[in-house]
Amino acid sequence: MLLLIGSFLLLMVLGLPVAISMATSSVLYIVFYNVAPDIIVAQRLIAGVESFPLLAVPFFILAGNLMNSAGVTGRIYSFAVALVGWMKGGLAQVNIIGSVIFSGMSGTALADAAGIGTIEIKAMKDHGYPIEAAVGVTAASATLGPIFPPSLPFVIYGMMANVSIGALFMAGIVPGVVMTVLMMLTVAIFAYVKRWGSDTPFSWRNILSASTEVLVVAMVPLGIYLLTLTGLSLNLSILIALVVLLACDWYFDFSAVMALMTPVILIGGMTMGWFTPTEAAVAAVLWSLFLGLVRYRTMTFKSLAKATFDTIETTASVLFIVAAASVFAWLLTVSQTAQLLSTAITSLTDSKWVFLILVNLLMLFVGCFLDTIAAITILVPILLPIVLQFDIDPVHFGLIMTLNLMIGLLHPPLGMVLFVLSRVAKLSVERTTMAILPWLVPLLLALVLITFVPAITLWLPTEMGLIR
Repeated sequence: MLLLIGSFLLLMVLGLPVAISMATSSVLYIVFYNVAPDIIVAQRLIAGVESFPLLAVPFFILAGNLMNSAGVTGRIYSFAVALVGWMKGGLAQVNIIGSVIFSGMSGTALADAAGIGTIEIKAMKDHGYPIEAAVGVTAASATLGPIFPPSLPFVIYGMMANVSIGALFMAGIVPGVVMTVLMMLTVAIFAYVKRWGSDTPFSWRNILSASTEVLVVAMVPLGIYLLTLTGLSLNLSILIALVVLLACDWYFDFSAVMALMTPVILIGGMTMGWFTPTEAAVAAVLWSLFLGLVRYRTMTFKSLAKATFDTIETTASVLFIVAAASVFAWLLTVSQTAQLLSTAITSLTDSKWVFLILVNLLMLFVGCFLDTIAAITILVPILLPIVLQFDIDPVHFGLIMTLNLMIGLLHPPLGMVLFVLSRVAKLSVERTTMAILPWLVPLLLALVLITFVPAITLWLPTEMGLIR
């Protein structure tokens, strides 16, 4: 155990990528202790990536890249400006609302930060906001990406913990709303203290326009329900509703109706049993292609090729981490690390709340050093037996783990969102870190609420029959 973990930590300290560190430490452990034949190790390596739920990863990444290529991010931004730009600290509020919408398409914090975050930081800077404020609110709002469905970390966690990914998706909605409200309240406090004004004049016309788009989206599922009451089949009702929606969007040229429909299609499709979360990722790609090539006609074959190759590059790195982490996690089990940790924790406390506090501290620390995918793959096999022993719902624990690791993305030494925003804003890593610190407050408050009030997480999936 000491060789496995010690060599891994040493290689990380030396600056090697996390996947290579895990792979190298695993090889060293296997060579020295001869724990299994080579063929078994190879099988574990392949089994790590040979998973149907894992297919959702490249498709959700591709969907986010296609949305960026199609210019959907710009439409989302314009919609958010019309909706909340008139508030005090308007563009900071726009930043949050834009991230909420974009999170329903991308599923990752990095895509949010690098996509719509780029537009938001430039706009806030041009309107006279301190660059530190623009970076801070963008970093905080980017954490919404993996909380609102769809979510790539939820896919990985669901696969590792053998938990319904659909239940995890539904479980993320209410916590996502809570985080959004807390962030908007934080912006309001900053606006009051620092005397930020509004960035667009208050206009009933703009408010009505944005509200109308929300209403149009809400009318789609309602219209489908009413059509089914008339005796039409569900499939025919959905087809009619989508045709009417497309005709209205083409005629009125709405800003973000079709983008807002993305999470509606995904969540609605999964709720009605049309497709699994993995198939929902494929649906997200098809919808993105439709918007880029047919509806808006903003996507060229060159941009499509670029989005595809970017997806291949990102997916390859993710799957390499998953493959290496699967062998590493298996060796942790073989070396009885999980049992030793379980014994150590249960000897410290028999209270699940104290356990959750300890786990939160552990994952906040781990999130500073490990990639999200690697952390989930390594920690779930170790912690899940203890979680079940304390009678903690694994869906609830999945939300706690994901939010902790998202917070870890915001600070050094390995905070990827931190580095992305540092590059986008052209700030040093040190200044970017200091800019983000005040915005950790609403995130940590949300973490406390989600940890100690399980109903926030479990109410919706329970009501939908996804958790018994």
